[in-house]
Amino acid sequence: MQERTPARGRDGTLISLIFPTYNPGAALAKTWRQIADFLAATADNWEVLFVCDGCTDDTPQRLAEWIATSTQRVRMLSYAPNRGKGYAVRRGLAAAHGSWRIFADVDLAYSMEDVERVSAKLRAGADVAIASRTHPESRMILPVALQGYAYRRHLQSVLFSALVRGLLPLRQRDTQAGLKGMTGRVAERVLPHLRCNGFGFDCELLTACARLGIGVQEVPVTVRYDDRTSTTGGRPTLRMLR
Repeated sequence: MQERTPARGRDGTLISLIFPTYNPGAALAKTWRQIADFLAATADNWEVLFVCDGCTDDTPQRLAEWIATSTQRVRMLSYAPNRGKGYAVRRGLAAAHGSWRIFADVDLAYSMEDVERVSAKLRAGADVAIASRTHPESRMILPVALQGYAYRRHLQSVLFSALVRGLLPLRQRDTQAGLKGMTGRVAERVLPHLRCNGFGFDCELLTACARLGIGVQEVPVTVRYDDRTSTTGGRPTLRMLR
């Protein structure tokens, strides 16, 4: 583990931002720049934790080099072999120090403004706050060439949501958005109930919240489609349903 002692604010609070990370390629440099700019500009107290989930590329080495020369609050947790997104998120939530703990996709499909929106909801008193692409105030930004792809993704999401709500005690219509947060107390309460290592982790997390009586609040986001990369195609969707 590559680690720095997290700085805390005058009120003793800290916000943790966790990135489950597996072979992100060129997207990692862009994400690092955005995070560095955000940490340099924000007046709040954040720590960033990259969880390298059995990366087989040079991601751990690149992160270690950046962290070694950074004055900002960034840590890395790296292990092998690859275990899946759910496992990486659980490791990150357990290792985080923050009073509020947020996890997001490493490609930053949701902007830091969206991350701050989830953070604001938690600081306002929510136990759990999740991004919702179906929220009435959510927006979508995409080039014309990807409109057909985005529409197919939307239909897939609607179908998956209907199936999930038929199988599990959930009311949320967007379980799979890659941006969610919770208080540190909630993280400690739900983690012992979570076992899923793959992309079904999101549904398992929300189901645990429902069964434990933990409220979940939905937050509008701006969805950006830059390419056709998708982690919820046919095979992953079937695995999640199984």
